[in-house]
Amino acid sequence: MTRQQVLDLYFLDARHKLIDIAAFLDRVQRSEGKDDFRIKAFRSALTKLNGGKKQKAKDVLLAFSDLSKKPIEKAGMKGAIGAAKP
Repeated sequence: MTRQQVLDLYFLDARHKLIDIAAFLDRVQRSEGKDDFRIKAFRSALTKLNGGKKQKAKDVLLAFSDLSKKPIEKAGMKGAIGAAKP
């Protein structure tokens, strides 16, 4: 596809998602309490979106990933939490 075709097809969806992310960050900022590992990972992932690198999706995914190789002895919970605990 041409750049124009990509913009025509995906721009409004991406715009919607970006506004949703901005609203999420506003809610987090207005709330009381300390940041935890998830919002820190989220902010780190946001920094991967700037610049001319061509693997933004991979870099964002890795910002949320646990890259440790040593297995944990026991899972702390049943479901995924979306970001790696430090």
